[in-house]
Amino acid sequence: MSYNLLKGKKGIIFGALDEKSIAWRTALRCHEEGAQLVLSNAPVALRMGEINNLAEAVKAPVIGADVTNMDDLKKLFEESMKHFGGPIDFVLHSIGMGLNVRKGKHYVEMDYEWNKKTLDISAMSLHRVLRTAWDMDALSEGASVVALTYIAAQRVFPDYNEMADAKALLESVTRSFGYHYGVRKKVRVNTVSQSPTRTTAGSGVKGFDGFINFAEKMSPLGNASADECADYCVTLFSDLTKMVTMQNLFHDGGYSTTGVTGAVIEQMEK
Repeated sequence: MSYNLLKGKKGIIFGALDEKSIAWRTALRCHEEGAQLVLSNAPVALRMGEINNLAEAVKAPVIGADVTNMDDLKKLFEESMKHFGGPIDFVLHSIGMGLNVRKGKHYVEMDYEWNKKTLDISAMSLHRVLRTAWDMDALSEGASVVALTYIAAQRVFPDYNEMADAKALLESVTRSFGYHYGVRKKVRVNTVSQSPTRTTAGSGVKGFDGFINFAEKMSPLGNASADECADYCVTLFSDLTKMVTMQNLFHDGGYSTTGVTGAVIEQMEK
């Protein structure tokens, strides 16, 4: 069901990899709610070709950008504003890459050069996106920026590895840049801390299937799906949340504030 919450708004969606990804689902929901979109991803992801199916569905151009490259980001914002005929109202940052995780390096044995790239791609990319928009005055008054994060930024999940550090940095950038952008132009910057979700990226974490089942038992409402996360992002892009900024917003069925559930106790007592 559409409520026209984003009618007339224009946004950039980073990181739609395939139909399982939260960015992909969010792009579909934003389109349903009346938004005009530009889709962006890294050149290597674009070569997979799947994003073209999404682009056709939401009637959006695809503009590639390496988020660690300021020239690429400048070109992205320039072309987006030209396409929209004006400034941008919302941005979704759904970007993450853990090189040590992908290459099987344990957290205590991490390769620091790979770690630098992980932090640059997964966290400082948000700073780069915001800095580019800031320098170009590319965001409209009261625009909304949302980045996707995970509770491993606050709690230990051993197999989440270096991505926990990256998400902690991402959340810090959200607060710090969110302050300055709020003062300057009432731009909102928030993170959404989502339940473990069966995306292509999430499924690459060791022990993921076991953990997603545990999280389901630990969440009074159960795990939030990618489509439900997309719904939540839509509300954050809308005018209904004009006074919400610099927050880490848990979208996890209550997992983040639950000590233990009856379902978990019953399973432990078997």
